[in-house]
Amino acid sequence: MTRAVLSLGANLGDRAGTLRTALQTLAGQGLVARSVLYETPPWGPVEQPPFLNAVAVVRGDRDAAGWLALAHELEQVAGRTREVRWGARTLDVDVVTVTGDDGVPVLSDDPALTLPHPRAHERAFVLVPWLALDPAAELPGHGRARDLLADLPVEDVEGVVRWEQLA
Repeated sequence: MTRAVLSLGANLGDRAGTLRTALQTLAGQGLVARSVLYETPPWGPVEQPPFLNAVAVVRGDRDAAGWLALAHELEQVAGRTREVRWGARTLDVDVVTVTGDDGVPVLSDDPALTLPHPRAHERAFVLVPWLALDPAAELPGHGRARDLLADLPVEDVEGVVRWEQLA
């Protein structure tokens, strides 16, 4: 058994509907907790519409590669295409962390799946919803999520706005 933290985001089409569908699918795949939706400005160099983001915590009989495969399945069902790096997308699901039942984090420098996620510590849109679910959250190799969030620019943190409760 492993526990994974997944970050979900959408900025094309019915953003909220896409995230709800993905989270409903995760409910059948070991969903432990999910955040509400947060609207956030796009991250990266590409001009695009704002995102809706959420974080989900899942637990199950998957290894890290299995959680990545599930993330890709969710993206595929949502019609995700990968034409422009950091571009607009119907759904993006990132595996942020994976932890074994023994509490030991899975670490990976494989380019296909780097764990923990190599930019999670820089992303308020990951840290804010994650902290709402787990105030004691820690990003392996980087420290407590609340400390990482405190180190980010204020405008990044203030840009993560609670959007709505999930149905």
